[in-house]
Amino acid sequence: MNRIVRSLTVALVALPAFAFAADTWNLDPAHTQVAFSVKHLMISTVRGEFTRTAGKVVLDEADITRSSVEATIDIASINTREEKRDAHLRSPEFFDVAKFPTMTFKSTKVEKHGAGLKVTGDLTMHGVTRPVVLDVTGPTKEIKDPWGLARRGVSATAKLNRKDFGVSYGPNAVVSDLVTITIDAELVKEAPPAKK
Repeated sequence: MNRIVRSLTVALVALPAFAFAADTWNLDPAHTQVAFSVKHLMISTVRGEFTRTAGKVVLDEADITRSSVEATIDIASINTREEKRDAHLRSPEFFDVAKFPTMTFKSTKVEKHGAGLKVTGDLTMHGVTRPVVLDVTGPTKEIKDPWGLARRGVSATAKLNRKDFGVSYGPNAVVSDLVTITIDAELVKEAPPAKK
């Protein structure tokens, strides 16, 4: 009898872990924008985006602080709507995409912050890795799209100094050192592995 009680107790204690297991959500690149803005000559704002991005979020509903984020950005996909400027940004004077083709982010800490989250992680760009903090809104509630896939939305912002990452072209008065990053992502829930 005691053995049965112990078995039931273990099962009940373990139940929440199964009920709230972390889910993997893959970034939908067709419905995600990674944008940036930077001051030019300190009088106007130039905006652009990276059009090729991949990533995933492992979301733990029971304990959001155990969640994680990973993303990779193809820097050659930079688009500021000006071909000559984009070519210059890909050159060794800026991102040097031939040598450093991608930018990556891998979270190291997720914290609740008011109604949102603060996600700290290692950003690697131009061969340099530094900590960056994302201010995150979301994720939104899970919905089902017309094709039966589970989706959620999430937004994030961050500010960084480009020269901290070795992107040091020109003085601050020409191109501002401070860059604002804005991310609007749509996530698709990954199907659990099929049982063997």
